[in-house]
Amino acid sequence: MLYSASTFAAHGTDAGAGPVLDLLGIGFGPSNLALAVALREMLPQQAPFRFGFVEKKPGFVWHGNMLLDNSRMQISFLKDLVTMRNPASRYTFINYLHERERLLDFINTRTFYPSRYEFNDYLSWVAGDFADACHYGEEVVSVAPEPAGGNGDLACLRVTSRTAEGALTERRARNVVVSVGGAPSIPDAFVPLRGHPRVFHSSSYLESLERLERTAPVRRVAVIGSGQSAAEIFLDLHGREGGIAVDLVSRAPALKPADDSPFVNEIFNPRYIDYLFSREATEREQLLREFGNTNYAVVDTDLIEAIYEVLYQQKVTGKVRHRLLAGSEARHAEADADGVRLDIARRDDGAHQLQRYDAVILATGYRRELHQSLLAPLASYLDDAKGFQADRDYRLQMAPGCQAGVFLQGCCEATHGLSDTLLSVLAVRAQEIAAAVLGNRAGAACAMEAEPPRSRPARVAHAGTH
Repeated sequence: MLYSASTFAAHGTDAGAGPVLDLLGIGFGPSNLALAVALREMLPQQAPFRFGFVEKKPGFVWHGNMLLDNSRMQISFLKDLVTMRNPASRYTFINYLHERERLLDFINTRTFYPSRYEFNDYLSWVAGDFADACHYGEEVVSVAPEPAGGNGDLACLRVTSRTAEGALTERRARNVVVSVGGAPSIPDAFVPLRGHPRVFHSSSYLESLERLERTAPVRRVAVIGSGQSAAEIFLDLHGREGGIAVDLVSRAPALKPADDSPFVNEIFNPRYIDYLFSREATEREQLLREFGNTNYAVVDTDLIEAIYEVLYQQKVTGKVRHRLLAGSEARHAEADADGVRLDIARRDDGAHQLQRYDAVILATGYRRELHQSLLAPLASYLDDAKGFQADRDYRLQMAPGCQAGVFLQGCCEATHGLSDTLLSVLAVRAQEIAAAVLGNRAGAACAMEAEPPRSRPARVAHAGTH
C-alpha cells in the first residue's frame, strides 16, 4: 500500500534505521508520477508494498521555465498519465477537467492539444494526491549496493540523497526506478561560460532572463538552436515589451517542420517498442536516424509560419529587428559583465561575423547520461556485455547475484525508440515497470488494445498476487 510521509524515511535517516522499501523512485516528474498512479491502481487493497519517491525540486513543476504564453502541447491530451492504460481512472486529464469544472469549456475549444500551462496544472493536480509519497528538496547523489546477506546475493540498494542545506539521507530499496530527465547539452564554444548569468540554457529560460533583467537592460539576444524550444523562445522574446532584438542562430540551413503525420506517428505507439527492441543494434540505429525528424531539430509548422511572418513583415516595413542566421554556428564565445561576444561562422563557406549580445540562450537539447553517474557504485554488478542497457521491461541488465532491480525511464532511446524521452508512452511504460516489480509481466504491454474494458479491472487488481 502507499505509506504516509510519517512512515517514509525522513531527512537524515540512516539506511539501517528505516524499513526496506519495495520500490524507490528517483525523480518525480511525469514518468515516475505515472508509475505512482499505476502502483496505486494495480496493487490489491492492503497489499504489503512500500514505495516512495525523492525529487530534487522543492515542489512539483514540469518544465517550469518553458511555460510560455500560448505554448501548447505537441501530443494529444489522451496520452496523459493513465488513459492508455486505464481510461476509467480518476487520474485522467478528462477527469481533471471535470474536477476543475472546465470539461465543457475545454470541449468547446475543439482541440486535442491543451496549453502547456494547463497540462502542468493537470500533472500538479495528480502529484498533489501523492504528496505523502514524495520527499521534495532532496537530490539523489548515489545508488550503491547494500552489503549482501549470507548467500552473497545483492538483495537491496542503498540510495543516498542530499538536501540544499547539505543534510544526507540514506534509504534502502529492493527496486529503484531512475527517472531524472536530461542534463542541458552545452555546445563546446559555451562550456567555459557555464554558469555565467548572461549565458543560460532553455531549461532555465524564464528564471534566468528575469534575474538578468533585474540587474541590466536586455536589448539584444542570441538564441542558439534549430528546434521547438528555440522557436518558442524566439517568438516569446518577439512578443515582449521593450523591443528586444533577436538573432536565431541555427546550424540547420532552414527551420524544418516536425513530421507528425498519422503513419509516422505510429512509431510512438507502445507496440512499436516491441518491434524496435527485437531488431539488431545496427537496424535500430538506422530506424532512429530515419525517424529523427519527428523529434530532433524540428519545429511545429505553425511556429515556423509565425516566425516567417515576423521576418517577412520586417521586409515590408524595412525595419529589421530580428535575424535568422541559418546554416551558422557560434565558433567562439567570450563574456564579461556587460555582454557576450560571439564569433559566428557560416557552415558552408566559413564566413565569420562578430556580434555582441546582452544574453545568449542555448536551446540546444539535453544529454541523457545522469543515470550513469548515479549508478556508478553498481558497476561491479552490471552485465559487462550490456553496460547500461535495459531489458524490454526497462530493467537494467545485471550480473548474476544481483536480485535487486534497477529500472530506467527516459534513458533507453537506443533500444526502446524515440518515444522513450517523450510523454507518448507514459501510461503503458508505467504499467510494464509496475508489473515487472510486482512479479507479473504478462499482459503489461498495451493489453488494453486487445482486451474489452471489463476484463481490465480484474487483471489489474491481481497484478501483485502472481
